[in-house]
Amino acid sequence: MSIESARTTEIPDAADIPVVILCGGMGTRLREASEKLPKPLVDIGGKPVLWHIMKTYEHYGFRKFVLCLGYKSDLIKNYFLAYRAQVADFTLTLSDDHTPQFHNAVGDEKWEVTFAETGLLTGTGARLRRVAQYLTGPRFMLTYGDGVGAIDVGAVLSDHVESGRLGTVTGVRPSSRYGELETDGNAVTLFAEKPPQTGWVSGGYFVFEREFIDKYLDDDPALLLERHPLQQLARDGQLTLHNHDGFWMGMDTFRDWTELNQLWDSGSAPWRVWAD
Repeated sequence: MSIESARTTEIPDAADIPVVILCGGMGTRLREASEKLPKPLVDIGGKPVLWHIMKTYEHYGFRKFVLCLGYKSDLIKNYFLAYRAQVADFTLTLSDDHTPQFHNAVGDEKWEVTFAETGLLTGTGARLRRVAQYLTGPRFMLTYGDGVGAIDVGAVLSDHVESGRLGTVTGVRPSSRYGELETDGNAVTLFAEKPPQTGWVSGGYFVFEREFIDKYLDDDPALLLERHPLQQLARDGQLTLHNHDGFWMGMDTFRDWTELNQLWDSGSAPWRVWAD
């Protein structure tokens, strides 16, 4: 297990808390890897980044997922519709109804996945608003379909519940893309390759009370979650920070995709908290 402080037991009631994953973006900055695929299906080690995110949540007991679909949504649906057939042994008799006879349980996951069409160019806040009908409990988790981290999502939930606020965001300190120099005159006294940022930035991995949707989201199809809704939530004193000092990385560019695959292939992927 890659995360030193990972929980070994599931979170009580986690199976009843839906996890919303924003999967509708086009991934234009990852064009080399995603030109023919929606970004959540771009692979790390032969599995879509979306699969890695869902496995992280499953490790902590979360089972219900709501996927906010948009760009090339049919490919995401087809991936899951054919999920078992892609990995399991089966026999197919082509003289009958062509129903596969599976010979093992490979590909079985304890997941309930809702596929919601939320529009091609819809903003992130509007996508969330459009899946409100599937969020019937008191709270829900939310993240993006394009980043992975050694995130203890159970601890995120615990901080949220303890705070009593409407929302919680995971703050991360990603490494800079550039080497940092400290100087004395024209002499370089320190060269730090990709030092971590000093301030917190949003790494996604949110928790919200259900009432957040009704109070802070409207029907504007261009509504971005990261602008007025979260900015107003913070101004109202209703947003909690969960500090995460460990690994987190967004898969925004071809360079990111390459680095994540190298970590996976080396057997040292920090976000791999689940057992095979």
